[in-house]
Amino acid sequence: MNPLLDFSGLPKFAAIKPEHVTPAVDRLLQDNRALVERLLADAAAPTWENFIQPLDAGLERLSRAWGQVGHLHHVVSSPELRDAYNANLPKITEFYTDLSQNLALFAKYKALRNSAEYEQLTPARKKIIGDELRDFVLGGADLAQDKKPRFKTVQEELSQLASKFSENLLDATDAFALYIDNAEQLAGLPDDALAAAQQAAAADGKSGWKFTLQMPSYLPLMQYCDNRELREQLYRAYVTRASEFGPAELDNTPLIDKILALRSEEATLLGYPNYAAVSLATKMAESPAQVLQFLRDIAAKAKPYAQRDWQELSAFARTELGIADPQAWDLAYAGEKLRLARYAFSDNEVKQYFPEPVVLDGLFQLLQRLFGLSVKPDRAETWHPDVRFYRIEHADGRLVGQFYLDLYARQGKRGGAWMDDAITRSRNGDVSNDPVAYMVCNFPGPIGDKPAQFTHDDVITLFHEFGHGLHHLLTRIDERQVSGINAVEWDAVELPSQFMENYCWEWDVVVQMTRHAETGAPLPRALFDRMLAAKNFQAGMQSARQVEFALFDMQVHGDFAPGQGKSVLQLLDEVRAEVAVAIPPAFNRFPNSFSHIFAGGYAAGYYSYKWAEVLSADAYSAFEESGVLDSATGKRFWDEILAVGGSRPALESFHAFRGRAPQIDALLRHSGMTGDPAEHV
Repeated sequence: MNPLLDFSGLPKFAAIKPEHVTPAVDRLLQDNRALVERLLADAAAPTWENFIQPLDAGLERLSRAWGQVGHLHHVVSSPELRDAYNANLPKITEFYTDLSQNLALFAKYKALRNSAEYEQLTPARKKIIGDELRDFVLGGADLAQDKKPRFKTVQEELSQLASKFSENLLDATDAFALYIDNAEQLAGLPDDALAAAQQAAAADGKSGWKFTLQMPSYLPLMQYCDNRELREQLYRAYVTRASEFGPAELDNTPLIDKILALRSEEATLLGYPNYAAVSLATKMAESPAQVLQFLRDIAAKAKPYAQRDWQELSAFARTELGIADPQAWDLAYAGEKLRLARYAFSDNEVKQYFPEPVVLDGLFQLLQRLFGLSVKPDRAETWHPDVRFYRIEHADGRLVGQFYLDLYARQGKRGGAWMDDAITRSRNGDVSNDPVAYMVCNFPGPIGDKPAQFTHDDVITLFHEFGHGLHHLLTRIDERQVSGINAVEWDAVELPSQFMENYCWEWDVVVQMTRHAETGAPLPRALFDRMLAAKNFQAGMQSARQVEFALFDMQVHGDFAPGQGKSVLQLLDEVRAEVAVAIPPAFNRFPNSFSHIFAGGYAAGYYSYKWAEVLSADAYSAFEESGVLDSATGKRFWDEILAVGGSRPALESFHAFRGRAPQIDALLRHSGMTGDPAEHV
């Protein structure tokens, strides 16, 4: 039995091998093509039961199997798995492109939309049909017959280029290793960072210390190492990954130009002025111009604070650290020293209070207090020994959902943090599925017999991904197409994740998830108060940086045309001249590692982080008004935001929860961007 074709329960990760991929994909594609033919041959008028339900049942099996393959490709990449993934990706893309251009299928949806039955359907089912009709148009169904083959080719090439972009970045990251034998070169590094580097070197059969471009290795060196030349060496390696400065076969530069050209061609074929307009067709924002105005409004508010932050940091680096001309590789180091000087604590000091088991217990206690839910260890096959599995239950023991937790960085694992769906909640005829999520981070793992210790930023990241997980797991919608995060507008999907981050700044929550690694003492209130005072430390610079990325994303997918007088890097330089205060060196190749927009789902959508910050900050202000741990407000948030998933427009859900349209005031207050920027906030 091919484990990828076993849908009787949880994925069979212990049994899945690369050689299972092609037979499973071929079988499922054959089954689904036959299913579509049967449905189209049925002369009966299309209904939910005789058309939508059986079609989705077939597509759900394909989605689950391919989702397992894609997940393994991201978390335990191997040459064999990569080959299997890339061999089948074009077939998957071709199938979905054919489906989106199938005029007979399109006609069935339109017939159902115009039928008497449609008026009797639930709002969720009506939305599914409306979304499908829109997606048929975006998928090329309305194109002239002579244009469809080219549109299909464009889709297939784009999926392959995105996969290659991601693989190049992973390979370039994994290829770098720096071994240090002289301890004096590592002055300033905390003991745990040194121990992790020593453990990594020993694993390679070497003495001394090993440093990589994985974030748990890279960031401590950039923050704490007194050796400026070493910081520059690592910085240069990090920001030139997958560029012309490395192996030609890993250079993402030509891929970026091809991706942009193909996306522009896709927009032209569909009758849109540019790809940004195509992207926004499925989002809350109404037009690229509206998004650009939103970003520039944020930039105008943030830049005075960013300039203040930069001036303070530069002056401190010169006068206190002897760095006359601070460069990009000095920023994390000088920032950490300035924070220590101003607020009398460092990230490393705080980290001692956040051992992993205590953090997880505190997070699970929060879910109990807010939503009355219990999180318990559960059993499942996993893809790596470090992966844990849990179940979430109602107070009466009924299952809500389950999730895998893969927290540590390692070779062969894509960087960053994310949540993805393993199984989506659905009730389709006699078949029902409870939701299952993957939650993935890249934190430093345990050292020796000590549990992993998290920085406060790591804790925030964990809460962020858990917010996405709750959106997927706490849905009450039975239609898979709009259940959980499915069909939620991309610029609203960050609302629950950013909402959860707020609890990392609440004393009653934080104190429950801290215990000093050596003494067992909880985080002292005085230290937390200093952390709180430092919460918006360099927030102006951070906001300006996010706006920089988002403006670049919108403009590169707007009227920009690669190869026509301006390069991607020149466009980025123009954006930086407009909004940035700390300009990186000329050798920086940030676009080559910007996988969010070139290999992920954020193309012309990176602004979503800021857009959703407005929604999440305003939503959290409702808890600030009623009590941040108020279970009644928690129930309303679950009922109106988390439970409904994509079954209605996100703005309607926000209105239902907040009783009004979103306002920016709470975001500015939470970010410390009120009052005079000249004053310390």
